[in-house]
Amino acid sequence: MRQLRNASGGAAMLATDGVFSMDGDVAPLRALSLVARAQDALLYVDDAHGVGVLGPQGRGTVAEAGLGVAEVPLQLATLGKALGGYGAVVAGDADLIEHLAGVARPYLYTTALPPALAAATLAAVKLARRDDWRRARLQELVGQFRIGAGRLGLELMASNTPIQPVLCGAEATATAMSAALEQAGFLVTAIRPPTVAEGRSRLRVTLSALHTPQQVNALLGALAEARAHAARAAA
Repeated sequence: MRQLRNASGGAAMLATDGVFSMDGDVAPLRALSLVARAQDALLYVDDAHGVGVLGPQGRGTVAEAGLGVAEVPLQLATLGKALGGYGAVVAGDADLIEHLAGVARPYLYTTALPPALAAATLAAVKLARRDDWRRARLQELVGQFRIGAGRLGLELMASNTPIQPVLCGAEATATAMSAALEQAGFLVTAIRPPTVAEGRSRLRVTLSALHTPQQVNALLGALAEARAHAARAAA
């Protein structure tokens, strides 16, 4: 903030994820929008993990926070993740988008997405806006997982999103548990330094509306077995 005050004529941007991909927590967007306004900075939200999952009609974290283009002039929505395709779009004020189309090097030196993907994305957006039951089911599965993990004594982070990090601490523990889970038929990636801080290695569990309660229970059982396996390997 001191740098902004000393260079009041310069442009400033405040950039944040909507949902942080390694912790699963949601950014305090209303507070950040006030900071951006106070510092005359443009607020940009990368909502790759929020669109389709959070907010009214799955419109993401910006809508969930009750914000719009006036507070968040730029918002990224991936066409992957919840929408099931690939690529991304940047939405915002028309003049700002027109400026980016003329000067943004990644946009200038790329090609358009295939028409079939554009059509599939439009269909996915319609489904995401309409099918509130998918988000309701997903939240039920997240709650089931968190309750079950708590009963097993697994250490979770404060996340109510489909990203559920299981803290393991040591890198060796995370990799051993990930390998044991794969042997049991579950693909759960071990996240290690430098992606996360030393001593904060974790298993990154991600849930979807297509999972079933039975699968969540099976995963919880496999996590308990994987933890025991890792403890035996470390002994």
